[in-house]
Amino acid sequence: MKYLYLITLIGGVLLHGNCQSEYELPKEVKRVLCLGNSITWSGEYVTYIDAYFTLHHPEKEIEFLNAGLPSETVSGLSEPGHADHRFPRPELQERLSRVLTATEPDLVLACYGMNDGIYLPFDEARFDQFKAGINWLHQQVTRSGVTIIHLTPPVYDERRGGAYANVLDIYADWLISRRYTAGWKVVDLHWPMKKYLEDRRLADPTFALAEDGIHPGAVGHWLMAKPVLLFLDQKEALEAESIEEALSPHPEGKKIFDLVARRQQIRRDAWLSHTGHKRPGLPEGLSLEEARRQMNLIDHQIDKLLEYSP
Repeated sequence: MKYLYLITLIGGVLLHGNCQSEYELPKEVKRVLCLGNSITWSGEYVTYIDAYFTLHHPEKEIEFLNAGLPSETVSGLSEPGHADHRFPRPELQERLSRVLTATEPDLVLACYGMNDGIYLPFDEARFDQFKAGINWLHQQVTRSGVTIIHLTPPVYDERRGGAYANVLDIYADWLISRRYTAGWKVVDLHWPMKKYLEDRRLADPTFALAEDGIHPGAVGHWLMAKPVLLFLDQKEALEAESIEEALSPHPEGKKIFDLVARRQQIRRDAWLSHTGHKRPGLPEGLSLEEARRQMNLIDHQIDKLLEYSP
């Protein structure tokens, strides 16, 4: 078993050192469905990507639809006593078909892994369930005729538990390996985040990307958004150290970003309520009709700001 771990980790060092290929969005891509757990549901990295395209490529008119669900897994696992025994972790398998049918996406971004080892040390059986869940997700999406881009899980802060940080290293390396073993489109968020965290701690030992070790703050979400933007052939994002810097060329960048964030929240809550889920405690979304009305008003405000030039 030790040899398996060693081989996995050595393979990861080789794999995540390689440059990620690029993917040019086809012109027909108008709706990008974003799947994931609470990190996706909180939505900052999705909003950053949306705001970037809104500002730099308004002609593309791409809708980024956040359908992340807090606590969700693809492994089907749930730790004993999850959420103070109030509910088990929801499984993507319960809702994916409804979401794909209702939203009719042209492209899917999927970010899983953080919850899938249920915060326990590495276990081969749990790893197999994660791999099975990801393979199932890939198959379901591609069978519907839609391209899927997998995102490796964000980093888990080893100060909160070195054993689980190692679990996510292994999960991320396996996903990266699927580029070569299965021809998948995979964007690596994990290792760039881990390197950034380690580098910053050399200068400031108190630095953290996530206060709880799991959910990144603004810097962490930009570190998630940037590799996705680069994969989608947005090379200008490479030099930006933050979303504010990425939007700064436009005099109304901040106002546009705030409107995009509001639009993201309305869209997310409306679609989650419309498609249904088993995660209690989430806000009730507007009806799709009312959500579209409000988003149309926001779109009009954004268009006006985009026209502004000093």
